[in-house]
Amino acid sequence: MRHINERYVTEAYDEGGLLTQFDVNVPDDFNFAYDVVDDIALADPERRAMVWCNPEGEEHVFTFADMKKWSDKTANFLADCGIGRGDFVMVILRRHYQFWFTMLALQKLGAVAVPATFMLKEHDLTYRLRGADIKAVVCTSVGDIADTVDAVVAECPSVQSLILVNPAGAGLTPQDADGTWLIGAGELAGPVLSGPEGICAAPAERAGWHDFNTEVRAASDDFERRETAAADPMLMYFSSGTTGNPKMVLHDAGYALAHLITAKHWHNVNPEGLHFTIADTGWGKAVWGKFFGQWLMEAAVLTYDFDRYDPADILALLGKYGVTTLCCPPTMYRLMTEVDVDAFDLSSLEYCTTAGEALNPDLFDFWREHTGLTIYEGFGQTETPLTVANLTNSTPRPGSMGKPVPLYKMAILRGDGTECDTGETGEICIGINPHPAGIMMEYYRNPEKTAEAMYDGWYHTGDTAWRDEEGNYWYVGRNDDVIKSSGYRIGPFEIESVMLEHDAVREVAVTGVPDPVRGFAVKATVVLADGWQGSDALTEELQKWVKRQTAPYKYPRVIEYVDDLPRTVNGKIRRAAIREADKAQHEAPKTPEGLI
Repeated sequence: MRHINERYVTEAYDEGGLLTQFDVNVPDDFNFAYDVVDDIALADPERRAMVWCNPEGEEHVFTFADMKKWSDKTANFLADCGIGRGDFVMVILRRHYQFWFTMLALQKLGAVAVPATFMLKEHDLTYRLRGADIKAVVCTSVGDIADTVDAVVAECPSVQSLILVNPAGAGLTPQDADGTWLIGAGELAGPVLSGPEGICAAPAERAGWHDFNTEVRAASDDFERRETAAADPMLMYFSSGTTGNPKMVLHDAGYALAHLITAKHWHNVNPEGLHFTIADTGWGKAVWGKFFGQWLMEAAVLTYDFDRYDPADILALLGKYGVTTLCCPPTMYRLMTEVDVDAFDLSSLEYCTTAGEALNPDLFDFWREHTGLTIYEGFGQTETPLTVANLTNSTPRPGSMGKPVPLYKMAILRGDGTECDTGETGEICIGINPHPAGIMMEYYRNPEKTAEAMYDGWYHTGDTAWRDEEGNYWYVGRNDDVIKSSGYRIGPFEIESVMLEHDAVREVAVTGVPDPVRGFAVKATVVLADGWQGSDALTEELQKWVKRQTAPYKYPRVIEYVDDLPRTVNGKIRRAAIREADKAQHEAPKTPEGLI
């Protein structure tokens, strides 16, 4: 082991082993692909980097030497496509291993990777391609996203190269009634592709597109280091905003190093173990848990290239591959509780984490009862790495995000910039004077939005919370999501957390609905668990449930039952869409009686 992480951080701990200092040093020429992945590849070539598999049965164990070889070949191929330093390249590759080849290659070229979800529609894609002057698109052949690209590319003059990746499955191969994969004779898919000879072996043909697999296999693996700078743009995400067009969040190379705190002190990855973060590569959470920090710790990651989440499949993978650390959102843990968790071998698991939504206490207790493990919650944004968390050797309080990580100066501020008292709700803010590693450079091409978020020495996250006497942060909601009812400021997060403890509730979004007396009343939009039906009796039961566990004024006076919640293309619940629909209904003119 190289102990690479120690080159870039200064750390200190208290007598209980809890991190108290974490300072990141970013060398001027730092490049994650060269200075981490290639370093390990040359010094410890057989160290595992990634265990990759798909439902069809294809498996690969990639060493760091493999990652160097294939990223060098990919860099040569992309350079031949005209991609170089400063070019923006959209990467839509689900969980295909070619994502990692491409991301490393783009870093080696000094280009800017722009990961995106395969769920984009024509309007979404046109906005992104034009907004960032995307020069090339590296895209999966499964699903209909390549059709979407073809439908809009003529309107996007910056795009010069289209590159297609055949993943040979991704869980999208047709199945018969017995669940057998319908892989034709001679078709390159499934176990036949396992092993070194199967890497990038399945070709893709589409008019006007480069065939990634074929051309990368043919490319040279001799690639010399190119000049790059840590201060150069490296990575850009389109934020999953719940209102308006998404902002373009630009990061430099310091973002990669800042994720050391994510992997080392929150995920608690074992350098000799196997970490599994369940996230699609179109979301920022993928590089949180499947890339930067884990490889800085020289730990291997597990990637499962599936289409639809099945908790039984995931639980079986944990034992099959000996996963030691696991991170997934509370919804995925919650769905695991609906199968017989005790029937699976989870003996390899050492540590579990979660982020992204409410972790309600009954789920926290269930997981500890059935696995013996605590789930450690954390918080961050597309604009940041981990910023608040229950770190290793802390004692989590169920429902709390934890405490600010020592990488950042943080405070909860009022609108006038003064710090909130204990128990008082305000905005989570991060000090940016000087600008710390990991916090976004800017909202690309949007100085107005950048100025709205970064001023007076603080990055204003737009998220609200309150702090208890021990310094723990308790999430309330986005600024726009806070409900003002009868003079109270009510955050949706706490109510959602309580409602999720009820067996009937699978998912819930809490919003404010116009009310002539209160201004706004609390509304819960609920997706029910299997076997439950909405009724007046259930509504009354859920209302009493909330009243028993929170202040009575917070209970939902309105409950609506729906099949699905509206979401952004990145999967986040769009409370704004619920509010807009309720507002429209409230403002709709009433038809006078007798005129129907």
